[in-house]
Amino acid sequence: MDEKQIFDRIDVLVAEEHQLRTKRLQGAIDPETESARLRDLEETLDQCWDLLRRRRALRDAGENPDDAKAADVAQVEGYLQ
Repeated sequence: MDEKQIFDRIDVLVAEEHQLRTKRLQGAIDPETESARLRDLEETLDQCWDLLRRRRALRDAGENPDDAKAADVAQVEGYLQ
């Protein structure tokens, strides 16, 4: 996945996040459903941002950014902030 594809994916995920919040405010979905899906969206967004960082790090090191692989959720969510 190249940067454009990653950013496109991020845009889709953020749009879904906004739709979920709107539906919750309108009473169209319950808080548990919203929370569960938001958690999934946030984890996937974190993976996307991590993949972008990995690609940029490889490029900065003079290596092929296409060699970057997405980390699993447990790894990404385990990073210290």
